[in-house]
Amino acid sequence: MNNFDFRTVPHLISQIGAAKQLGDIVTQHYPGVKRVLIVTDGGFLKTGLIAPAIANLERCGLHVSVFSEVIADPPEAVVHQAVGNAEKLQVELVIGFGGGSSMDVAKLIAVLTGSTQALSSMYGIGNVKGQRLPLIQIPTTAGTGSEVTPISIVTTGATTKMGVVAPQLYADIAILDAELTIGLPAKVTAATGIDAMVHAIEAYTTKHKKNPLSDMLARQALTLLWGNIDEACSNGANLAARQAMLLGAMLAGQCFANAPCAAVHALAYPIGGIFHVPHGLSNSLVLPHVLRFNAPSAAGQYAELASIIAPSAQGSAEARSTALITAMEALAQRVGIETQLRQVGIAEKDLDQLASDAMLQTRLLGNNPREVTRDDARAIYAAAL
Repeated sequence: MNNFDFRTVPHLISQIGAAKQLGDIVTQHYPGVKRVLIVTDGGFLKTGLIAPAIANLERCGLHVSVFSEVIADPPEAVVHQAVGNAEKLQVELVIGFGGGSSMDVAKLIAVLTGSTQALSSMYGIGNVKGQRLPLIQIPTTAGTGSEVTPISIVTTGATTKMGVVAPQLYADIAILDAELTIGLPAKVTAATGIDAMVHAIEAYTTKHKKNPLSDMLARQALTLLWGNIDEACSNGANLAARQAMLLGAMLAGQCFANAPCAAVHALAYPIGGIFHVPHGLSNSLVLPHVLRFNAPSAAGQYAELASIIAPSAQGSAEARSTALITAMEALAQRVGIETQLRQVGIAEKDLDQLASDAMLQTRLLGNNPREVTRDDARAIYAAAL
């Protein structure tokens, strides 16, 4: 715990309404930049929430282009299309504006534009060469924490996902503005919020790189997320709750960027890749079952986190660990999201493929507090069915 390395985005702005000042922020930090690219998805673009930011950028004399072809679990083809578009437009700065997929694509545009390195050679840890374009990230969901992570996830085949993990993917500036999350449906708010809690829980219990800073951030993240998720789901117009969720998700992102995620994410990826279930919901579906599997190795740490999530829990570490798991299950039921794999179209016949695909996630499984075999993975999926 005394020797560790910790990195994060150097400039964080947490302010309701900050996106309306985006042009002022860009001109202050990048006075020579004239051509910017906003990376988002078609659904968010249609909400109109991005319009004030674009207007402010243009009022500040910047030429704004928008790439809105991002889709969930973005495939390599979308990344290549976006990079080609950015090079044609001679973009000088990239702004990720959306959920995790949009921010992940923005990272890759920033490192690939003008580079001769192939995307395929970037997969893995530390394989990005050279520098990148200036990069600003603005999340529109309180979940992925992608605005402060050096990770980009790409769908590389019909169902498989690969990660690019490199320090160049850290943004220069992350902006948290709850006005951009107004109108987010309660179920999306719930699933993305639970995703953020998973980041904090897995970072707190990771086998590798757990450190005092990530632990402190994990606890604060859970305090904010647990304390505001019910209000954010039931009263989506509450800007204070929405801003607290954004801050909690960002802190959780700082956690797992330095103390990496584990088996919950490893088992969630095939659910998203094969069945196109949103990432946050995929995590939530397997979360309690992975926690139960891990409890023999992580009960002490789960008990520590139970002081935030199940503060009335008493007794042994095992009892408090169980209270944590029960509370997380009750949250998913309370906010009305799916809690069983069969509810998202998964059947018993699919479990073998899910288990085999999960075992390919070695980057994540190696961090789990308890070793996961293929049989273990299948049993966890069966419990979640």
